[in-house]
Amino acid sequence: MTDSHAPLTMFDEAAISAAELHRKPYDYCYVEQAIPLHYKEEVLADAPVIPDRGSYGLPDLKRGPRFDAVIQELLSDRFRHLVEEKFDIDLSKRPPCIVMMGNTSGNYNEGYSHPDSKHKIITVLVGFSREWPYERGKLRVLNSNDRNDYAFEYAPEFGRMLMFRVCDHSWHGFLPQKGQRMSLQLCYVDSEAYVQKEYLRHSVSAYAKSVPFLRKIIDMAPRRMPGAR
Repeated sequence: MTDSHAPLTMFDEAAISAAELHRKPYDYCYVEQAIPLHYKEEVLADAPVIPDRGSYGLPDLKRGPRFDAVIQELLSDRFRHLVEEKFDIDLSKRPPCIVMMGNTSGNYNEGYSHPDSKHKIITVLVGFSREWPYERGKLRVLNSNDRNDYAFEYAPEFGRMLMFRVCDHSWHGFLPQKGQRMSLQLCYVDSEAYVQKEYLRHSVSAYAKSVPFLRKIIDMAPRRMPGAR
């Protein structure tokens, strides 16, 4: 069993601790290289293969031991303490929920602006794309619900991390761009019931995307939230 309080080996604790917490347009923090680059090849070799667009829940992510080591450290008390110190918040009773996306189709309805669910407390994003050579498709920390009104852009490349406090104006999104977009999302949420609901929802979605007829319906369905742009 992994010691949940042991020093992290896959993540650079010093870099995470030293990263600046920005207060505008809402509380967010960017870590240039949260996972050292010398782990890149071995971690990506063990990363889940995600054939479709959309997000997949942790129970549906088939991964090798080195990628799983990253997951286990994200779920550890040690990592949670780093996040708590950064945002001056107690997350000890906030269960973690992990989902991951692998691709974007470039359709107009991807990357719409949204502030995240009210059930989420802190969102942590970790990039696993081997590279992101595109101008579009970078996640934007938005000043408003307009995707073109942004304060910061985050490329989902290997080891890059973006964390933010969820609130009613924590707008974020990206301009549609087709490509392999490997990005993991860890959220500390308000209840275990929400975690199970999310994993069930993503499992049903994953199954539907594996059925050609249902996949066509999903691809046509709008993903834009009311008021988002």
